[in-house]
Amino acid sequence: MSAGTEKPSTRFQKGQSGNPAGKAKGTRNAATVALESLLDGQAQALTQKAIDMALAGDMQALRLCIDRILPPRKDRPVTFALPAITSAQDAAKVTSAILAAVAAGEITPADAGEISKLVEAYVKAFETAELADRLERLERMTAQ
Repeated sequence: MSAGTEKPSTRFQKGQSGNPAGKAKGTRNAATVALESLLDGQAQALTQKAIDMALAGDMQALRLCIDRILPPRKDRPVTFALPAITSAQDAAKVTSAILAAVAAGEITPADAGEISKLVEAYVKAFETAELADRLERLERMTAQ
């Protein structure tokens, strides 16, 4: 081949997708669509059969029915005494209250961790707002 007639590379170029448009939005999995069409119109009968099997003592059918009626709870409300947070310094009191609630068995350590994240986010937001106010006051003082 001559120097000016090189074939372009057919390999993927670094950082470039082989399908830039990607999968069309709303496109569904073909297997899911096929199964849905097979089950179409049979949902009532299948549900009734699962219920009948569960009532007859089939433990797997019973588990299936219970899971559908009352799915496992991923989160639950937590109630315990928590001091009001009006400043960043109040976070220490709140953290102490959270630890006391864990020690008393009122909340789980996992719940305490999630609540502590909320307290931390509140303190950061409070500190940011406080810094913005201080900066604004300083700018007004220097502008005079």
